[in-house]
Amino acid sequence: MMLVKPLDYETKTQLNVTIYATEMNTPEQFMTSITVTIDVTDGDDQYPQFLPCTLLFQDQSSRICANPVYSVNVTEGEQDIVLDFSPGPIHAVDGDRSLSSPLNYTILSGADNGRFLMDKVTGEVRLTRGVEDRLLTPTLRLRIMAYQRDDPRKYSVATVLIRVLAVNRFPPQFDRAAYRGFVMEGNSPVSLVNTYGNTVLMLHVQDQDFSDGVNHRIQFFLNPTSEHTQFYHVTQDGLLIARTNELMPSQKHMLEVVALDQESGETAQASILVQVLYDGQEVPQGPLGEVGRMNACRLGKAVGLCCVLMSILMCILWAMMHLLRRHWGKSEPSDRGCVAQGKHPNVVRRPSLNLKNPSRPR
Repeated sequence: MMLVKPLDYETKTQLNVTIYATEMNTPEQFMTSITVTIDVTDGDDQYPQFLPCTLLFQDQSSRICANPVYSVNVTEGEQDIVLDFSPGPIHAVDGDRSLSSPLNYTILSGADNGRFLMDKVTGEVRLTRGVEDRLLTPTLRLRIMAYQRDDPRKYSVATVLIRVLAVNRFPPQFDRAAYRGFVMEGNSPVSLVNTYGNTVLMLHVQDQDFSDGVNHRIQFFLNPTSEHTQFYHVTQDGLLIARTNELMPSQKHMLEVVALDQESGETAQASILVQVLYDGQEVPQGPLGEVGRMNACRLGKAVGLCCVLMSILMCILWAMMHLLRRHWGKSEPSDRGCVAQGKHPNVVRRPSLNLKNPSRPR
């Protein structure tokens, strides 16, 4: 028995060959057979592979995987930490699974003069020196390698992506704790949920870590633990979409929406009460309490504006009176207060009488 082509351990680890023997020179031509089992041993012909494997192609003779991109977020100025990657941890295995040759790890590029150190046995990556300005260095990229200790020519390369985030001091916050929505019954598969005044309901989140309060890394989603989420979907722009043809008039659904900061992992929550209206039913203009608060706010603003205008007017009148008094004081001296006090030169001063020692006439 002869082997006419190589065997592949990754395809089949065992072969069963049946051998037949037949009499050729007898009329009966008796026949017998025997089965030979051939165990295929693994050879060192596969390269290391980083996990998890993203399968690209597989058939009976081959299996092709793409190495993952390991990513992690670090805060600006953060240093002397072990990086926790996703997917993680960084790990590779020998492609010859039965051999499982031990592997070593190293950084091929991007170490930045020792900013990153990689343990050659475990694959652990440590950030030794922080990034001072994330605006200048928003991302860092490493090329890492896993290779067989007994044969460094067998190796595999993967990418590591480090995103540098701003220091997070404030969590995201909805502009209100509770929203009110209305949607009209109909046969349309989807429609936008409106709010008071028949305006489109839009969720707003503020993040004080940003100068304009807008965090573009906010992701909206409905809490799966709340009921009726199968009828609604929230977009990343903060719009609520309803599956209209699955709703019934007079239904009220309480939803819980979550805003996730994809960089810091912090969340904010708000509730949405959605009421299904009859076809042609008007959307309410607003609750009385809210109208009252709006009117009170408008009244307060009006009173404040009137106070400011009155203050300005009083200042103008005071200035005008001061100027007029100065003008009158120069043209009509007799009107000044000093005349009444006898200080003006035109006032005749009468001689005072000495009552104690009256002078005798001569």
